[in-house]
Amino acid sequence: MIPRFKRIKKNINTHLSKEQFLEEHNKLSPENLKATIPLLSRFKADHTLMFKDNTWSVDKIRRPFIFWISSLTDEEKANIKEEKK
Repeated sequence: MIPRFKRIKKNINTHLSKEQFLEEHNKLSPENLKATIPLLSRFKADHTLMFKDNTWSVDKIRRPFIFWISSLTDEEKANIKEEKK
């Protein structure tokens, strides 16, 4: 008989602040996909429809953010970081 495993519910808070999302995302991400506050701010500006209630849901926002950040060149990332300084 094949043993059955209990499904473990994901206990991820869906109403995170930008800083909390940054911390969660960076814990789960490899070095080339690490986020910064300026990158998150630019992502939010570019994808305003995803932020109706100004919360950062790991379940809803992380995947589109990964696609977006992986499409940026290193030069574009550097420019975004410099814009906020």
